[in-house]
Amino acid sequence: MIYAIIILLAYLLGSIPSGLIIGKSFYGIDIREHGSGNLGGTNTFRTLGIKAGLIVTIMDILKGTLATLLPLLFASDIHMLLAGIIAVVGHMFPIFAGFRGGKAVATSGGVLLGYAPLLFILLLIVFFIGLYISKYVSLSSMLAGLFAFIYTLFTGDIPLIIVVGLLTSFVIYRHRTNIGRIKNKTEPKIKWL
Repeated sequence: MIYAIIILLAYLLGSIPSGLIIGKSFYGIDIREHGSGNLGGTNTFRTLGIKAGLIVTIMDILKGTLATLLPLLFASDIHMLLAGIIAVVGHMFPIFAGFRGGKAVATSGGVLLGYAPLLFILLLIVFFIGLYISKYVSLSSMLAGLFAFIYTLFTGDIPLIIVVGLLTSFVIYRHRTNIGRIKNKTEPKIKWL
């Protein structure tokens, strides 16, 4: 029974549509009707600005972290990463937003923050180096995911390798249209870095 409660809570946490909440509550804007139509932090940055983008990104990270910590909070032996990956599924397919969610980057990062904080810090470094060089958020996100997977291969932590492999696959798959735009040189670049 406790397993089912943790899985349900993890999914519901992941389903919290941060971008939709911030956009509608403070700006009167449904960000799904603007920019890429995505609920994640990047579209929030582009649509609502830096402050809203930061808040949404932090909220998306923390819901992944909190979901990952649920087994500890409930003193359960369910693996933390299982709860974390369920939250990422909730973020991508949120029940509270018509199952149209984000691209899994920030919430995946939050899962790693809860389970492997050093890896999370390394991912931030890789992401910002990639962003500085390429100016593409999407490409930097995918590079960070690939780095994470390669890094985990040296940890010997089989559940971490499997989950990071899945998370990286999610991130790359959810960015497939971005990959096409990068190839066609039509993907928007950031201007602030």
